[in-house]
Amino acid sequence: MRRDLVIGDIHGGLRALEQVLDRAEVTETDTLIFLGDYVDGWSEAAQTITYLIELSKRNTCIFILGNHDQLCRDWLSSGKVLSLWSQQGGAETMASYEAISPEQKKEHLRFFEELKPYYLDPENRLFVHAGFTNMHGVGHEYFTKMFYWDRTLWEMALSLEPGLSTNSDRFPKRLQLYKEIYIGHTPVTRIGKTVPVQAASVWNIDTGAAFKGPLTVMDIDSRKIWQSDPVYTLYPGEKGRNKKPA
Repeated sequence: MRRDLVIGDIHGGLRALEQVLDRAEVTETDTLIFLGDYVDGWSEAAQTITYLIELSKRNTCIFILGNHDQLCRDWLSSGKVLSLWSQQGGAETMASYEAISPEQKKEHLRFFEELKPYYLDPENRLFVHAGFTNMHGVGHEYFTKMFYWDRTLWEMALSLEPGLSTNSDRFPKRLQLYKEIYIGHTPVTRIGKTVPVQAASVWNIDTGAAFKGPLTVMDIDSRKIWQSDPVYTLYPGEKGRNKKPA
């Protein structure tokens, strides 16, 4: 049976990605929706992109743009290194590209350039890396960087009174526009969780793979989840993004 599976932030953890897709028993009939941040953290960033490109030849894959992907795209296209990026996982990403040929780098740049800012499925479910700020929805967003940098959507959803009716005047309009919203970007480990968290209509699938958490796959219809081992255990001797700014 065909499934729609959403995958959280990978951050260069290819071993975790392979492990969790195996545990989910992914087949070529499944649609895979990736929420972005494929790079910056663990040592296999470039190898992760190569894997995803090959995976897309077998499966229907929807790849969404994350903030770390944008930073890596800028580096691949210009060769310029932002010091802030290098401190937030960029150094590990650049090191992983030392084993990548110029031809592969061009292929990877095309991959990054084709990433979607968001995806809206036929059931009015929104998939976006971080969030959006326009009260009329993603199609009206003035500041498109918000799709991969915004944290206010998640913070707003978390702050709502549990059980508040969507018909209430106090229920934010942004959260009324879509049946559900799926995001990554802000690890749920910040609130002491290591499984996907729902707040109002927002599902956060970033379970902290860049830090001390696992990588997660979730079936958006059944809500069943599969997780890798905590990613740091798959990369002994590496720090990932631990003790680094988020």
